Amino acid sequence: MVAVVGMADQKLVLSDRTILKLPFAASGQYKVRDAELPGLMLLVGRRTKTFMAQGEFWQNGERQFSSRMKLGEAGETTTQKARAKAKEMLGQIARGVRPGEPEKPKRQDVTLRAAWERYRDAHMVRKGRSVRTIASYSDHVDRLFVKWADKPLRHLAEQPSRVAELHDEISARNGPFIANGSMRTLRAIYNHALKTHMELPARNPVMAVDWNRERRRDTALGVEDLPVWFAQLARLENPIRREFHLFTLLSGGRSTATKMIRVDHIDWRHRSLHIPNAKGAPERAFDIPLSREMILCLVRAIRLSRKLAGGDGPIWVFSAVSEAGHLVEQKEDRSVLSKWGNDLRQSFRTLGQAAGVSEFDARLLMNHAIQGVNAGYITRHKLLDTHLRKQQNAISDLIMAAARTTAKTDDGIARWLSHREVEPRS
Repeated sequence: MVAVVGMADQKLVLSDRTILKLPFAASGQYKVRDAELPGLMLLVGRRTKTFMAQGEFWQNGERQFSSRMKLGEAGETTTQKARAKAKEMLGQIARGVRPGEPEKPKRQDVTLRAAWERYRDAHMVRKGRSVRTIASYSDHVDRLFVKWADKPLRHLAEQPSRVAELHDEISARNGPFIANGSMRTLRAIYNHALKTHMELPARNPVMAVDWNRERRRDTALGVEDLPVWFAQLARLENPIRREFHLFTLLSGGRSTATKMIRVDHIDWRHRSLHIPNAKGAPERAFDIPLSREMILCLVRAIRLSRKLAGGDGPIWVFSAVSEAGHLVEQKEDRSVLSKWGNDLRQSFRTLGQAAGVSEFDARLLMNHAIQGVNAGYITRHKLLDTHLRKQQNAISDLIMAAARTTAKTDDGIARWLSHREVEPRS
């Protein structure tokens, strides 16, 4: 075969026959590009004809890399085999993989639902969060975020405006408190997912939200409101519910924990009550001192529960005909009883101020977190039998003084309070 000097690059359909006819270069090299498969070429030198494949990877209009790979010598491999190898190489480049490098596994995007289930099981359940709190988060995911639940969480981070728009929609449809609460749920789930899914953008999409202003609900009872409230309470048909609401006011306790008070939680000798599962977390267990009025309320409730339970006596202080055996729902018709639940917890704080109890002491009685460095040195149980019991008595006396005064002109309250029992002996 005659060598050709200065032959220009060519383009033709490569085949074993056409390649055999191509002359060698007298000096240097020339290329013959395949007319059927862009990227496949034959590099013709003075003594060899070599199959080559070359491809370029572009992204966002910029060339990221160019790669050329030898496929074999003509005569040692066929054009058909060279073309198959070239297709494989060019396919790798199209996927952003340099030939010869292992292909990275496809990213498995975590969905919002999967991230929530991981947060629920690995964080909330493990940390002992209450069933009520977990149910609230679950409701946000299943109801308010239902259209996103099975979509990649990454998509929200890449389009934070969608999160802001949904917050606006929920605010208009469900109110500002629910809207803000749902976004706190989403924020917590995303932050937790960041720990195990490094592909997620670091910026939490909830940062795009313009939060609604939340004003604390002013629903507390003042001293002047107590007579009307006691008149309403005395007329409740269920006497156990009556004692339950009174004890909630006298203790400032959370309704969920109060409903689950067992008889064996009461230490009659030391006049204290153990709350074993505050906010659904055993590590938050605490004791509260019992005033005389609180003890009388508990005794009335236990005697009523004994009649309801029969047998050897009740397990629960506030028994009910329910699957759980205790009160489950504390809500009342507002036209029947104007204040209940968290209203009474707020009232305890308000009435404590009227009774001269400091905010610090009221927070200790309610097992609230105490802010500040010095508070960390307060040993709560050391104050239980002395200082805190005195403060508890002050609040109970203020509350029940209003009841006794009203009882002079209200037969309903008088009949109720006339059935007081003495404190049982230890």
